[in-house]
Amino acid sequence: MPDLQPAPDLARRASHPYPNDSPAYREARTRLLAEEIELRRQIERVAAMRRALPLGGEPPAYRFRDEQGRTVGLADLFGPHDTLITYFWMYGPQRERPCPMCTSLLGSLDIPARDLAQRVSLAVIGRSPVERQLAFARERGWRNLRFFATVGDDFARDYRGLADDGEEWPALDVWVRRAGKVHHFWAGEMAGTADPGQDARGAPDLAPLWTLLDLTPGGRGADWYPRLDYPAD
Repeated sequence: MPDLQPAPDLARRASHPYPNDSPAYREARTRLLAEEIELRRQIERVAAMRRALPLGGEPPAYRFRDEQGRTVGLADLFGPHDTLITYFWMYGPQRERPCPMCTSLLGSLDIPARDLAQRVSLAVIGRSPVERQLAFARERGWRNLRFFATVGDDFARDYRGLADDGEEWPALDVWVRRAGKVHHFWAGEMAGTADPGQDARGAPDLAPLWTLLDLTPGGRGADWYPRLDYPAD
């Protein structure tokens, strides 16, 4: 990594007052800017470590059903790419409606799914039949996400989307194909690691909802979560 200029020096040079900033505000904002620069560097260090991971294990021969009703394997989800991102969402057959937080995240991915498809494949996996998943997707106006249904629960259990007590959890996994073989590459493993007073979250957080709220004075709130529907204004 090249020599980096000290973050406080960069912050002082980059910090310019907006109209009527007080000296106290600008001083505090410059200190925060230095921390934001350090955070950006830490994010890149973590991303570099992630990219350098060795190949993970080869998954068992899981089966899925696609939108045409065909039974396919995990390798079939890659399409033309050698990298696949899967998101297992909490929409099992026992649920009347999907998880609101899964819905919020998938809603934020539907439009950029076309951009992602230029570099990687993206697949949404659920335990409900594909037809049920698609019906909800169309209700939300999603047009670009690809949905698959698990055949049996082995995939969900093995990759931490289904607990022994039947409770579902969201799970994002990255897979790679090398020399004709599929390998697990990365998964979010931060469940159970939250610091005191925090809800579970990733680093960086994948959901724009939380990232934007983190920029505001009120933050995420102590007990607020997205809903599937809101009363009309």
